[in-house]
Amino acid sequence: MFTFSPLQGALSESTASQSILELDGGIKILVDVGWDESFDVAKLKEIEKQVPTLSLILLTHATTNHIAAFAHCCKHFPLFTRVPVYATTPVIALGRTLLQDLYASTPLAATTIPSSSLDEVSYTKQQASSDILLQAPTPEEIATYFSLIHPLKYSQPHQPLGSPFSPPLNGLTITAYNSGHTLGGTIWHIQHGLESIVYAVDWNQGRENVYAGAAWLGGAGGGGAEVIEQLRKPTALVCSSRGGEKPALAGGRSKRDELLLSKVKSCVTNGGTVLIPIDSSARVLELAYLMEHAWRADAATGEGQLKTAKLYLAGRNIHSTMRYARSMLEWMDDSVVREFEAVVDGSRRVNGGADGNKTNKDAGPFDFRFLRLLDRKGQIDKLLDQEDQGDSTVGRVILASDSSLEWGFSRDVLKHIASDAKNMVILTEHPSLISETRLSIGRSLWRHWQERVEENGDAPNQESVLELEVADAKKQVLEGNDLAIYQQWLAQQRQLQTTLQSGRDTILEPAGDVGDEASEESSESEDSEDEQQGKALNAAATMGQASRKKAALTDEDLGINILLKKKGVYDFDVRNKKGRDRMFPHPVRRKRADDYGELIRPEDYLRAEERDDGDGQDVTQAAKDDNQDRLGRKRKWDDAAAFNNKGQGHQGSAKRPQLGRNVSDEFDLALSADGPASDELDEVPDDPAEAPVGPSKVVFARARVDVRLQVEFVDFSGVHDKRSLHMLIPLIQPRKLILVGGGPGETAALAADCAKLVGAAIDIYTPAIGAVIDASVDTNAWVVRLAPALVKQLKWQNVRGLSIATVTGRLLAMAKEAAVAAAGGALEDDGNEGAHKRLKMEDKAEEATESTATPAAEEKAEGTPVPTDETPPTSTPPIALEPTLDIVPATLASATRAAAQPLHVGDLRLGDLRKAMQQSGHTAEFRGEGTLVVDGSVVVRKTATGRVDVESIGLPTDGGPATQLGGTFYAVKRTIYESLAVVAGA
Repeated sequence: MFTFSPLQGALSESTASQSILELDGGIKILVDVGWDESFDVAKLKEIEKQVPTLSLILLTHATTNHIAAFAHCCKHFPLFTRVPVYATTPVIALGRTLLQDLYASTPLAATTIPSSSLDEVSYTKQQASSDILLQAPTPEEIATYFSLIHPLKYSQPHQPLGSPFSPPLNGLTITAYNSGHTLGGTIWHIQHGLESIVYAVDWNQGRENVYAGAAWLGGAGGGGAEVIEQLRKPTALVCSSRGGEKPALAGGRSKRDELLLSKVKSCVTNGGTVLIPIDSSARVLELAYLMEHAWRADAATGEGQLKTAKLYLAGRNIHSTMRYARSMLEWMDDSVVREFEAVVDGSRRVNGGADGNKTNKDAGPFDFRFLRLLDRKGQIDKLLDQEDQGDSTVGRVILASDSSLEWGFSRDVLKHIASDAKNMVILTEHPSLISETRLSIGRSLWRHWQERVEENGDAPNQESVLELEVADAKKQVLEGNDLAIYQQWLAQQRQLQTTLQSGRDTILEPAGDVGDEASEESSESEDSEDEQQGKALNAAATMGQASRKKAALTDEDLGINILLKKKGVYDFDVRNKKGRDRMFPHPVRRKRADDYGELIRPEDYLRAEERDDGDGQDVTQAAKDDNQDRLGRKRKWDDAAAFNNKGQGHQGSAKRPQLGRNVSDEFDLALSADGPASDELDEVPDDPAEAPVGPSKVVFARARVDVRLQVEFVDFSGVHDKRSLHMLIPLIQPRKLILVGGGPGETAALAADCAKLVGAAIDIYTPAIGAVIDASVDTNAWVVRLAPALVKQLKWQNVRGLSIATVTGRLLAMAKEAAVAAAGGALEDDGNEGAHKRLKMEDKAEEATESTATPAAEEKAEGTPVPTDETPPTSTPPIALEPTLDIVPATLASATRAAAQPLHVGDLRLGDLRKAMQQSGHTAEFRGEGTLVVDGSVVVRKTATGRVDVESIGLPTDGGPATQLGGTFYAVKRTIYESLAVVAGA
């Protein structure tokens, strides 16, 4: 059984992606927790309902469309952190920086409390404000949430662990494949029983400067004419339809890059400023790489148009993003890896003195020499002030987050440069449509560009004015009635979480060894879904009645927990108490053990000097612990200064602690001799803490902006186009096709095109948001009897304790009695006589059937009355047929032998091959990952798909065992064949 339900992004202009996959046995998989620029909590209601039933969560891309709601769900949905999450390493690292940038840039990401929830707890007649903000996750909490994600590699089959409240997974296997589009982007292959599901949303088959193409045809350098076996012929393919009507750009990637650079050059030569809105974690790497290398090429010629222009990349967490990118080059395209290896080899030759002509000025792929990183708003303001006061002939190119222009530095830059007609903004993605009544800034600019292109054709840059209403969101401290209502709501939520006994704190701090009754119950067995929902309803009803009467919880509400949750209380009257209130709530220290004995905490056994050294090395962790201890308390000015000095070391209190470019970032900047020269932007202090600490609400300051600058569009989204979809979907050959992630028009057009391409061979579904479709596989299982003569001819081979044989036969429908008789006769005679007897038995069975059916037919035809009492009719019971696999006749044997191919069964492990070669007298050692060198002349490699490549450079002449019996190459080949079962096809 397989049912699919899209929660976001289906038949919608919104680019957010959320989907629920339900498999046989009640296994539910949530794929992606995306959000759009509206940050509407109502779009997460269905996820909140499904959390107690989820088995695991899969993430595909590190973009807001696929991962933006992850931190919100972890913080505000109690059971969400107990569900295992799986993603690739780049998605984990870049997703963390993305969400830290998001929550630091706009208070709207924290979301507001729904008015209905506030009205339930309000005990006054005044209506509560609907702009009260939830508590946003801190950068430390975001890092903790992402540390819970299980990292996976490409082409690595993995059997995941289900959540504590999940049914058994029964051999569920997930495998990640490269999807292109983003670094670490994933096509998920889910195998469960007979179901083989491929989930491919926002993939890109074409290679780019940084990202390799999708793994459909084997990935980068594959060049295959057919889809790889693991992704071919799935029972269901979930594919995004976005880009289904987009034609392929003539000239491909190079033409796209030239088009963007030509627009940039046309603006900067006139002294204008170019703004390119981008995301802060995924597509930014492609654009940053392109711009940096364009500036390098221009500087090498010395006569280009970019030599006087300056290049900037702005984002609040951009230093961390680029640091992660430098450490994950192996996830990028092979050209990037080769570029890095060439730089490393060149630096080694220079340092060794072998090549005196090298100047050691070659920079790595992401060692920026011209691109300047900005991570503070003060730097942006100073840069724009320099533009007003300085030389107008100096052009500037600013890549700033976010691409939607709803938050981030791109919004600030646009407001500053919008009034000058010589400036330009280049949109690189189709902005999503939140609602027809409220367009985002990016959507408004895109529509403006589209209208100008339709009116002016090839000359879209004629001067025109677009009026935009920009609303800046700010935080404001809660006061008066809003504060009282928020306290009541917060008390209700805390009591509700306590009643549910979610154990969230225990999950987030796995190093602790103190557990209470709730943690013991959660570790052994979980309540059923109905019981959890019942507890939630009871607790909500109880707290709703109590909160209408009083603003805060009293001692009676706390019960025995008052001894733990209220300071200064050391006694509690247990007389006439029942249940838990009769016993002191003492936390029981449990001993945790595994197969090797009791688990200990190594830090408890450190000597004094070792403990001091550890404290000195981990300043950041101490600062984080201090920060957690200070949450909810008032701070004095001296305490804040001391905290800043402690957290940032010698850098002084000017460095902000909450986002902070950590010490490693500053160290990397100091060591990069090829980077941009230091200027007055480095001296800009960190931004002051603008957001108030504590309960707050959001207020909007609205202003009108006249946009006179040039608006251009170059598609850098890196998503599949119409040609890729039409080419690959017939090659994938899915049994069922589910189209999501696109607008109504392009989804319907792609469904119609696929129906023409594949005909009625597959079922095509286009579900709407919230709809549930049944896409189960249609299979029939049969039990086949093997004829004894066929069993005699089987040749069994042993591979790792298993017996394997190939079967080639002819399928016959035989009566059960005839099959049993034939089996008995075959045991006495040889195979040929048994075959003749089976043929005779079949003929006799057919004759018996004809002889019993013919008289009845004749009587019916002649109109003879059927006797009722005297001569009862003889009714022959139906003969039960059984499918039997028999030997192939001699006339068909030759054709079958020509069509069948031999198979190699088994899994060759390079470690076992190394051991076998060493035992036979050869030298074998590993050189790098997945490479075995035998006798220094034969290289054995094993690819991710299981293919074994053997290469030889010749035969050694040292007189050892390698010179015997054909040399090392044939010895390795013979050993490989001995470890596999070569099953003949015929």
